[in-house]
Amino acid sequence: MKVIASQLRKGNIVDLDGKLYVVLNAESFHPGKGTPTTQIDMRRISDGVKTQMRYKTTEGVERAHVEEVEYSYLYQDGDGFHFMNDKSYDQVALQADIVGDQAAYLQEGMKVQLAIHEGIAISIELPQKVTLEIKETEPAMKGQTASGSFKPAILENGVRTMVPTHVVAGTRVVVMTTDGSYVERAKD
Repeated sequence: MKVIASQLRKGNIVDLDGKLYVVLNAESFHPGKGTPTTQIDMRRISDGVKTQMRYKTTEGVERAHVEEVEYSYLYQDGDGFHFMNDKSYDQVALQADIVGDQAAYLQEGMKVQLAIHEGIAISIELPQKVTLEIKETEPAMKGQTASGSFKPAILENGVRTMVPTHVVAGTRVVVMTTDGSYVERAKD
């Protein structure tokens, strides 16, 4: 399916010369004089090579047909990360390079969105937020009660983040899966 270059967004999958690429960033430029262009940063799915392309804003780009399917995370072993479709009970294994840095946030039973192209999982999308326990953090310093002050902490998955000074080890907190940043204390 052809779309114009200016309609591409982060996460879209495009087909260039028979190879699939995931869009990392798409930015349109409208100079005062000349033709408007769209610059697209993308990564080839097969081997991870990054590339940049520049198109006229109205130029057609082939967008790959990708199906978004909800899967549940099961476990990780030597073959990769295993997921199961809750409706059909089909299982799929993803290699570590597809999961990438997001692997730290995977929890057993977590619902994720897998992008399926011609029966093969090519990308994964985790929920925006996850709840994790703080394993280690510094004690609060006396007089450090300003609402804007933060201190370093290590989460149960080994990821480092910054938390407010009142949060102590053993507290469950909600963090963003994109960058590990603190959102709030968990309600549970």
